[in-house]
Amino acid sequence: MFFFSFLVYAAGDWIFVFLLLASIAKVQSSVFDVTSAAYGGKPNSDITQALANAWRDACASTWPTKVVIPKGTYYLRGAILQGPCKAPIEVQVQGNLKAPLDSKYLTKQDTWVGFQYVDRFTLYGGGTFDGQNNCYKNKYCKATDAVNLRFDFVTNAMIRDITSLDSKHFHINVFGCRNVTFQYVTITAPEDSANTDGIHIGRSYGITVDHTTIGTGDDCISLGDGSKRIIVTNVTCGPGHGISIGSLGKYQNEEPVAGVIVKNCTLTNTQNGLRIKTWPGSPVFGTATHIHFQDIAMVNVGNPIFIDQQYCPYSQCAQKAPSTVQISRVTFANIKGTSATPVAVQLMCSRKLPCQNVGLEDIDITYSGDKGPLTSQCAYVKPQFTRVAILLLVLPILLV
Repeated sequence: MFFFSFLVYAAGDWIFVFLLLASIAKVQSSVFDVTSAAYGGKPNSDITQALANAWRDACASTWPTKVVIPKGTYYLRGAILQGPCKAPIEVQVQGNLKAPLDSKYLTKQDTWVGFQYVDRFTLYGGGTFDGQNNCYKNKYCKATDAVNLRFDFVTNAMIRDITSLDSKHFHINVFGCRNVTFQYVTITAPEDSANTDGIHIGRSYGITVDHTTIGTGDDCISLGDGSKRIIVTNVTCGPGHGISIGSLGKYQNEEPVAGVIVKNCTLTNTQNGLRIKTWPGSPVFGTATHIHFQDIAMVNVGNPIFIDQQYCPYSQCAQKAPSTVQISRVTFANIKGTSATPVAVQLMCSRKLPCQNVGLEDIDITYSGDKGPLTSQCAYVKPQFTRVAILLLVLPILLV
């Protein structure tokens, strides 16, 4: 009798409790586990279809959702996970995803895992994206352009606590994105694996790379045209080719690079250090401006500070024509450590568009090799030096 009276008296409260329980059930149902009965994925098996189906359902939900790949090893031929989604969406990768050893089995030849047109997105979980690149071991292997993780037109996103291993091409490619943060990401590949840039950013705004460890066979971080308001902090780089702006000026219709900060990073045993590279004979005029490198530690780094406007790998161009990319407002401040090459600072600018407003401050780099004294070279630039502990070698016939 008491129970019945309670129900009648507290009907409003009971309705509230009912609704609360319904809400909890709804939130719980917003987890889409690829190994659940609904999707049928299993460890040590191919989850290509299971992941595609889980993403499809999660993306269609009007509630915040999470796609989960639990701990274990899974095989994935490829995934292009597209939005727009109806609500914020997370992908939690706890397991180890493995790409096909042979690239011909990839579902898309230029992308292994891609996220496109997604807003309010999070990728995390401590898992690994293993591209299983073995081409560096096999000279007969056919090269591929398959990027481990590709982000196209992704906005307001966080990518954290994941590992990219042995990508067949670039590890992470960011294009047309806005307000995306990479944090506590680990990128690993052998130093002799070609074209395995760690994070490549192009035509994107407001990208942050923080507390990330990169060791690879190409640039740890490279910024292509259209990179604006980019912040790189607390990155450990090496082995690899260093941290680069560019290459720029190779193609028509390239967009300006503006507003780059690289700070509190450590480079170890890299072929290059901090580099801005543009092609000679650029088809159109371009700009790279407001670029600042600060508080950088270097350990046995080749070409520690390098503006290279004669960048032409594999003799792909006629170097007689100067670069038409205007570099301006560039600073290198508090750069300390050891150089693997006797030329510590190279500012080799364009004779058509000399570099403007380049400054070096508190540079302390030493060289213990046997190829001569530590020197620097400048061409077509009038840099401002403040507390630079390096012998400067000016090329007078080239100096503006």
